[in-house]
Amino acid sequence: MNKKLTVLLSSLLTAALLLTGCAGASNEKQTGGTTGTEVNSEDLKVGFVYVGPITDQGYVYAHDLGRQAVEKELGVETIYKENVKEDKAEVRAAIDNLIQQGANVIFTTSFGFMDATEEAAKDYPEVKFLHCSGYKSNGSNFVNYFGKMEEPRYLAGIAAGLKTKTNKIGFVGAFPIPEVIRAVDAFALGVKSVNPDAVVKVTWTNTWYDPAKEKEAAKALIDEGVDVLAQHQNSAATQQAAEEAGIYSIGYNLSMKEYAPNAYMTGAVWNWGAYYVEAVRQIKEGTWKAENYLGGLKDGVVQLDELNANVPDEAKALIDEAKAKIEAGELNIFAGPIKDQSGSIRVKEGQVLIDEEMLQIDYLIEGVEGVIEQ
Repeated sequence: MNKKLTVLLSSLLTAALLLTGCAGASNEKQTGGTTGTEVNSEDLKVGFVYVGPITDQGYVYAHDLGRQAVEKELGVETIYKENVKEDKAEVRAAIDNLIQQGANVIFTTSFGFMDATEEAAKDYPEVKFLHCSGYKSNGSNFVNYFGKMEEPRYLAGIAAGLKTKTNKIGFVGAFPIPEVIRAVDAFALGVKSVNPDAVVKVTWTNTWYDPAKEKEAAKALIDEGVDVLAQHQNSAATQQAAEEAGIYSIGYNLSMKEYAPNAYMTGAVWNWGAYYVEAVRQIKEGTWKAENYLGGLKDGVVQLDELNANVPDEAKALIDEAKAKIEAGELNIFAGPIKDQSGSIRVKEGQVLIDEEMLQIDYLIEGVEGVIEQ
């Protein structure tokens, strides 16, 4: 993962999504091209490639819970490789090893695994490859999948916007790529919907999983006066920094309440089992199609964690209302007018970003303090 990926995504993503039929508003829940005959569970072996340890308290563990759901609900054998760096040779070696162990379906679960997955799909046409958060696919045995995490991010922003007393909210981000920029913007839009005076201060660690660095970044934001912290990181270090400082926090990936029982308000969380079980079931039954997937709150793959007692009552009512409207298609988070940090209109009044446009956002909106490092 590096900063050049922002440019690559912006220039290639729209064309790639259009060519592969990535799920839009009318095609969000399909998992994927050709159908085949039913496969017995004993003939299926599903492999997973993880960017960090399954004990990371967040992103990887969330994926691994989905893997466990496949085994439990479908009786299908699964295997995995953890701590695989976003290095093409290392990723390819992990994929090759899984195939040597008999895997005929492989989920690669980090953005930087994309190119190695694409290469392996060409070399192993009999294996199905499903890649998380990317933009490449081939319409045959290689697809990508992700969720509309901006939806629960927006809802969490409502809680943060009504909780802050300083009107300063911190966000510890991983890499300044569209996935994370979109998360910051969606969260800030939720904040602004209830508290237009609040600002969201974002900082980047340029890591996915580095608890020490994440905590250091969180403490720096606390020193700037933030009284609520959010994150797009793989560990609970930001939550722990909030707990130690006596402020409040919004989590990511999974519930992080156990790591910050007093600080934690809620979190934008993944339920990967909702996707993994359905995708593997379709493969098993011979109904799987090589189409990309982008699921939202209504599909269950992304969720807002339970609201804890420290969430204001006013926020709870507004979150319930907004959630119902999002699921009904009545509230689109990226609906105009939206300005960027310079005050330029990026989404006009009456305009709504379609999925392809939303997925390549490369600007921070008005009300966010921080820069996108090129």
